[in-house]
Amino acid sequence: MSTVSQESVLQALRGIQDPDLGKDIVTLGFVKDMTIQGGDVAFRIELTTPACPVKEQFRSEAEALVSRVPGVSSVKVKMDAQVAASNPLLQTNAIPGVKNVIAVSSGKGGVGKSTVSVNLAVALAQSGASVGILDADVYGPNIPMMLGLRGKPEGRDGKIVPFRTPDGLVAMSMGFMVDEDKPLILRGPMIHSAIRQFLFEVAWGQLDYLIVDLPPGTGDAQLSLSQSCHLMGAILVTTPQDVSVHDVRKAVNMFKTVNVPVLGVVENMAGLYLSGKVIGTADRIELKVADTPVSIEVASDGSFESVIDIFGSGGAQKITELFDVPMLGSIPLDPAVRVGGDAGRPVTMTDPESGIAKSFRELAGEMARRVSTLNLS
Repeated sequence: MSTVSQESVLQALRGIQDPDLGKDIVTLGFVKDMTIQGGDVAFRIELTTPACPVKEQFRSEAEALVSRVPGVSSVKVKMDAQVAASNPLLQTNAIPGVKNVIAVSSGKGGVGKSTVSVNLAVALAQSGASVGILDADVYGPNIPMMLGLRGKPEGRDGKIVPFRTPDGLVAMSMGFMVDEDKPLILRGPMIHSAIRQFLFEVAWGQLDYLIVDLPPGTGDAQLSLSQSCHLMGAILVTTPQDVSVHDVRKAVNMFKTVNVPVLGVVENMAGLYLSGKVIGTADRIELKVADTPVSIEVASDGSFESVIDIFGSGGAQKITELFDVPMLGSIPLDPAVRVGGDAGRPVTMTDPESGIAKSFRELAGEMARRVSTLNLS
């Protein structure tokens, strides 16, 4: 029986290439804590984010490649992650303990930006990352309601203690500081002061990602955030309509002006998601939406599933082509998202196996991949 060497195992693992960093996982230093006892091989693969979209692919490839090494009788692979931190030019702009600050913005209101922020944050937390969400929409803070959080925050050691959801997500919002029915009338300097307080006077702890839900537009809040802390990048939310795409173009240019990388575009409400079961016998459902014929195929068991483009299509794709920024995800319009947001239980929490929750997990994976690539390049 041949002796298994560490070098032979590492040589096999060099066959696994990271698709974004362009190098094999051994050269990148992802392989850790290898132990070899006879023919039993165990090691850890430490990725740059727990939300890595190719995590399970790496695991299966590693098991297959190492099992073919002469003398190997068993392979145990533990998947782990250590999120890379962004590197601020000025350390005074770094939030202690927070590795990456990600802004979620939009050119106009009504595109579901807060819905995307909340479900993105929950999906990242479910992957195993430590995540916080800051509601920087000081005029219309919706995050407390969407996460089902109420009450006034406590203070400890000179810091504001954020709220924590059962999933481990930490959250802070102006909505916790004032009565729900009280209007907020703030001028530019007051907005700047409030955002700085939420960034630096909240006990965020150790976070891989801090998602900042910004108000729509390109005003004081966006400028204050980019000036106050080191923004790793920004995500822009749009809908398929041309009017939304037009406004997002302004947001892209604003972030580029203040030297904040645009991580990508999310197309929300990208079609109406329909699913169900036909009573009786039918192999197809014929509909008409805004005078456009729609045909939905019915499976042999009577079930059907489809997405109808009620707002058009391709809006986000226009942005990616115009400004050379990636498309991070496409989220269909699903009533379950609205129900979950109104009830304070995001759909990613209540129905994690649903198709819409899968869309948010894919978005989280693409965002995390983009963050890791930029931080390590």
